[in-house]
Amino acid sequence: MVNEEDVNYADEQMFPVTGPGVVDGRMLVFGGPYSNLAATAAMRRQAEQLDIPPERVICTGDLVAYCAEPAQTLELVRDWGIHVVMGNCEEALAFDEPDCGCGFDSGSHCSTLAVTWYRYADRRVDGGQRRWMRSLPRGIEFELEGRRFRVLHGSLSSINEFVFPSSDRGAKLAQARQAGVDAIIGGHSGIPFGQRIGEAYWLNAGVIGMPANDGACYGWYLLIEPSAAGLECRWHRLDYDYRSSRRSTIAAGMVEYGQALASGLWPSMDILPVAERAQRGKPLDLPPLHIPAAITRECNSREAAAN
Repeated sequence: MVNEEDVNYADEQMFPVTGPGVVDGRMLVFGGPYSNLAATAAMRRQAEQLDIPPERVICTGDLVAYCAEPAQTLELVRDWGIHVVMGNCEEALAFDEPDCGCGFDSGSHCSTLAVTWYRYADRRVDGGQRRWMRSLPRGIEFELEGRRFRVLHGSLSSINEFVFPSSDRGAKLAQARQAGVDAIIGGHSGIPFGQRIGEAYWLNAGVIGMPANDGACYGWYLLIEPSAAGLECRWHRLDYDYRSSRRSTIAAGMVEYGQALASGLWPSMDILPVAERAQRGKPLDLPPLHIPAAITRECNSREAAAN
C-alpha cells in the first residue's frame, strides 16, 4: 500500500523513470481512456492510420475509470504494446486501495460519484491485470530533436495533483527544472493545454475517454512532430462512437458519466479553479505550440554547414 503523504514521486531511485530514449519521428500522446473501450479502439485505429508505431505512443494513465469496460480497455492497451504511465487509478487498483485516489475532496460530488465506478471496476479487474498495472512506471522520458520530455500523470511530486492552464506557472517551471527536462507532459486534469514557461514547457495531451467539459462529445490527443525549426505540438480531436459508450456506461450504473459523454459537460466541477470553471461548455481554442530546436542542435547544424 502506498501512502501519498510519505512518497516523493520525483525520487528516481524509488520510482525509476523509463522510456523509449531518443526517438525519430512524431510522437502521439493521449490520456484517460477511462474504461471507454470505443474511444480507446478509435485511438489505436488513428495511430495506425497515422503510421505511428506503438513504441512512439504514450498514454498518461488512468486507463480505468468512469465508463463500463475496464477489463476490456486494459486488455486492448496491453495488446497494443504502447508506453503507459501509472495513473492514480492504476495505482489504486494495483495496490487494492479502498478508493481511486483521485485527489477529490472528501464529501464532494466528484468523490461521491467515484465510489460507484471504482467499485464497479474493482470487481472486474483480475489479478493479472493488477500485477501489470503495478509494474507501470511513474514517469517516462524521451528525447526528440534534442529536446527532453518527461511524461507523468499528475505532477513531479504527486501522482494525483491537478495541474490546469491557470495553475501556478512558477511551480510548473520549478518542476521542469527539477526533472532536468525541456518539457513536462502531464495528465490527470482532463483538459488539454500547452504553455511556454520561461525556458521550459508544460503540456497536457487531454483525455480520450471523457469530453473536456467543452460541450463536445469527442476526446483529445497530442501529436509532437519534428519540423525544420524544431517541434510542432498540435492537439487533435478524437471522434468515436460515443453513443455506444454512453449506453453501456448508463446501463452499468454510472449514469452521470454516461450523460457527460453526450453533453460534453462534466457532472461536477469541484476540482476546477475559477478560470477553468468559466470555460465550461465553451469550445477549446488550442493553437499549435512551437518548441524551437535545441541550441546544441542548432550549433551543430551551423558547424556542419560551415565545414
